[in-house]
Amino acid sequence: MRQVAIYGKGGIGKSTTTQNLTAALAEMGNKIMIVGCDPKADSTRLILNGLAQKTVLDTLREEGEDVDLDLVMKEGFGGIKCVESGGPEPGVGCAGRGIITSINLLEQLGAYTDDLDFVFYDVLGDVVCGGFAMPIREGKADEIYIVASGEMMAMYAANNICKGIQKYANTGGTRLGGIICNSRNVDNEFEMLKAFASELGSQLIHFIPRNNVVQRAEINKKTVIEFDPTDSQADEYRALARAVQDNDMFVIPKPMTQDRLEEILMEYGFIG
Repeated sequence: MRQVAIYGKGGIGKSTTTQNLTAALAEMGNKIMIVGCDPKADSTRLILNGLAQKTVLDTLREEGEDVDLDLVMKEGFGGIKCVESGGPEPGVGCAGRGIITSINLLEQLGAYTDDLDFVFYDVLGDVVCGGFAMPIREGKADEIYIVASGEMMAMYAANNICKGIQKYANTGGTRLGGIICNSRNVDNEFEMLKAFASELGSQLIHFIPRNNVVQRAEINKKTVIEFDPTDSQADEYRALARAVQDNDMFVIPKPMTQDRLEEILMEYGFIG
């Protein structure tokens, strides 16, 4: 069983990318569980066709500590098992603790079965908060993929996440599997992200082009794989799935200085 965490700047498309990736992996015959690590609880919406998944924290608040697995886990497209950690009430407590609580509960309830090929953690934001760093810090995730684009703040967040991976690599054993570019149609974006990944000592594992079919699928509460399996964008997610399944390049990243990051942005993003 491979345990994979998806990180990236808020709003970069982590949840959309994760769900389309897992749908493609399921289509290939893999058994998968997604653990949504975001208080918004939207990491499994497309897999469940919009079904409002009751979160682990809400369930524990309402039912107490003695809960059954089927109260917090639902099955969606391709047999993908879906769990949402949830978060505290707005303005109260630490959302990162929901991740810790959820993973511990899933372990206690036997959710991590031998027949699973992949467990995906869709994690909010970057790793400045200890709770959100938990999949890295405690070795829950063996491999990390970072969703980025050619925008400065997306690359800044990705570089920051690599600092967290580097910090805990020797204790948790987590490695970076690559950068996934979720394109925003930035100038020279492919070349920029390829250079960025190389500077980190990693790889651009796949470049996902921008395509409005993704938004149309989301409006219909589906992944592209389910909404229009013949569309070229579905093939892009299948290519990403094959790249992840066959990946054998896992590294301790080498985060760069802010000056070096800005040099890459200037070299590729602001060519006259």
